[in-house]
Amino acid sequence: MGWVPQCPDDLIPAMHEVRTVAAVVEKLDVSAFAEEIAAREGVAGRDATDPALLVGLWLYACIRGIGSARELARRCEECLPFRWLCGGVSVNHRMLSEFRTAQENKLDALFTQIIATLVDKGLVVASRISQDGVRVRVSAGSSSFHREARLRELLAESKKHVEEVKQQLEQPEQLGMRRLKNKARQRRAAQERQQRVEQALAQLPELAQRQQQRAERAGAGPYGEKIRNRELRASTSDAEARVMKMPNGGYSPAYNIQLATDVESRVIVGVAVSNQGSDANGLSEAMRAQVERRSGKRVRQHLLDGGYLHYEDIERAHQQGVELYVPPKGARLAQNRGRELQPKPRDSEALRAWKQRMASAEGQRIYQQRAATSETVNADLRSYRGLTQLTVRGMHKARCVALWCALAYNVMHFGKLLLS
Repeated sequence: MGWVPQCPDDLIPAMHEVRTVAAVVEKLDVSAFAEEIAAREGVAGRDATDPALLVGLWLYACIRGIGSARELARRCEECLPFRWLCGGVSVNHRMLSEFRTAQENKLDALFTQIIATLVDKGLVVASRISQDGVRVRVSAGSSSFHREARLRELLAESKKHVEEVKQQLEQPEQLGMRRLKNKARQRRAAQERQQRVEQALAQLPELAQRQQQRAERAGAGPYGEKIRNRELRASTSDAEARVMKMPNGGYSPAYNIQLATDVESRVIVGVAVSNQGSDANGLSEAMRAQVERRSGKRVRQHLLDGGYLHYEDIERAHQQGVELYVPPKGARLAQNRGRELQPKPRDSEALRAWKQRMASAEGQRIYQQRAATSETVNADLRSYRGLTQLTVRGMHKARCVALWCALAYNVMHFGKLLLS
């Protein structure tokens, strides 16, 4: 045994990355996160945890690839960097979980604040951006997808269960205190189950509209008829999730997280979440608008993979003065392969310019930057920032998680510049 004098600040090295995170958070304006705190100076109320501490904890957690509130709470008790960051303040997993997904607009503004800072320092130019989608598995099993008839049966069963538990709670004298608490928990669980089933039923009109659009594009042939006859299914675990083709070749319930990256600096400048498996649904135009809003710069060149190819998007981009760099789809007939970029008499001005651009040596050189930018950023978020599987439900919460991961990426790679 020994009596050793020790300062809490000596727990971690002077150049540790958690110090960079804390310094960056100190420079950021996080006052918007404190607007909902009712306890103020001179006003009675319980103590509130400083939002700057929670922002720093989640930023450092995402840098370390931690995506669970329970795991983060455990690290705050056991790991020195997290203990140093807390500075003696205790946190629990409920507080961390609520803060992570309940502040979407403020989190979006914080992301914009960091982008604006990097623009002011001359790092982000945003004239040439690269966009790619990452399909991330959600916490919903394939067995949670049901047809409309089964969903209505589940809804009736849920309503009946809620009513039965409600009647039992109205007679507390017949229940002990312990059973009364259990029944209250059962009522909350039944109400949540009923709400999820109602959300799944509400998704059916949108699914029917998308099915009709796909059938119209497929035409009146056998494939179009097959699409029309397909029965619609929605998930009772995550109503907004859709079954998508994953990178491993299989199909799983997932969200399509869109990321836009500045080619020159490799800073993530745009984040969006979609439940459409295909990228060719106007996602590129919406992303350009988002990047221009965040950075205040004009996007001149937009690099995309072949999944985004849509002739209407090329036409609109040409009208907006934006050059799209996206490869053509392969020809179906063997004799036409290799001639996809040859001009045709019926081509519009926008299509001719796109084909000429992609066929040129300069266009191919520029397009090579897409893989070197987007693929490396996607790999970083998947391998190191915890963007492997979403443990939250709903597009709103999924977008919050994606924003945290993008924030962690930018702070991790450009934190020193943010502090300069």
